[in-house]
Amino acid sequence: MAQTLDADRFPDYLQRAGGRLAPLYTISGDEPLLVTETMDALRAAARAAGFIDRTTMVMDARSDWSAVMAATQSVSLFGDRRLLELKIPTGKPGKTGADTLVKLAEQAQGQADPDTVLVLGLPRLDKATRDSRWALALAAAGVSVDVGTVDRNRLPAWIGARLARQKQQTDNATLQWMADKVEGNLLAAHQEILKLGLLYPEGALAAEDVERAVLNVARYDVFGLRDAMLAGDVGRTVRMLDGLRAEGEALPLVLWAVGEEIRILARVAETRANGGDTGGAMRRLRIFGAHEKLALQALGRVPARAWPAAVQHAHEVDRIIKGLPVPGRLADPWEEMTRLALRVAAAGRRGA
Repeated sequence: MAQTLDADRFPDYLQRAGGRLAPLYTISGDEPLLVTETMDALRAAARAAGFIDRTTMVMDARSDWSAVMAATQSVSLFGDRRLLELKIPTGKPGKTGADTLVKLAEQAQGQADPDTVLVLGLPRLDKATRDSRWALALAAAGVSVDVGTVDRNRLPAWIGARLARQKQQTDNATLQWMADKVEGNLLAAHQEILKLGLLYPEGALAAEDVERAVLNVARYDVFGLRDAMLAGDVGRTVRMLDGLRAEGEALPLVLWAVGEEIRILARVAETRANGGDTGGAMRRLRIFGAHEKLALQALGRVPARAWPAAVQHAHEVDRIIKGLPVPGRLADPWEEMTRLALRVAAAGRRGA
């Protein structure tokens, strides 16, 4: 019965099992989303196999472990087959708990068609704990499912695979951009992927659509402000800033959208001024699609020598937001934010 699987293979394993469940499953991992999905897959298979009753117990070293033994030996009032979930968040059952787990493992061995399926939920165990008597007993008596973490290098591919489940796809640069924005938080990535499934039809997703969907939380969104600024649309830039202010948008987020864009384009402008590859610089900085076209418009209007001053201006707006006075700048951070955006939006225009 002893078998070790990774979480990716577990749903296929359950499907092949055809409703014949093992008496004992141990699911361990530190990624909440993936652990939850693995548990949900097992619960669904158990329901399909007639395990209607489900009991959950959360235990640690100080818990009453006799209650666990009693739960495994009690009979359901209606004779239903049962799923008993035993969660040990600390991964440390204590001596009494360890002895109980060994007994449960011994009970599970030799049960071909159990009326009660026991599921152990554990965090990722260190080597010393994996080699403990109780952990070895559990591994020998049932099916162990290792829920691995998704590191940063694998995250774009993971996002792409999740999009494929809802029959959507996008290019690698956009997958990298999404991975950067969720900062390794799989739950946040999962929510954004579901959002894309609700907002857009099946098929290819444009980079600019993904960008707007992932962080667009306001009617006047910060990326719309960025686009108006890059396009040199002074009137729309001012309207967007007024709208964001009226809606109570956080000014640090607005500064991030504008200031980060200015810093990025300052680097591209420097590369261009030194005779470097502008297109290559944009690709490295993940500027593509409609964003690239707007960025080129701004670079064509704003002289290369003007970008460093704009970067410094962004730093000064940050100081004003934090309540620090800056000589020569307005005390109202929103007003100074407008002046910063207009440095780019109004540059190169007649009369500017």
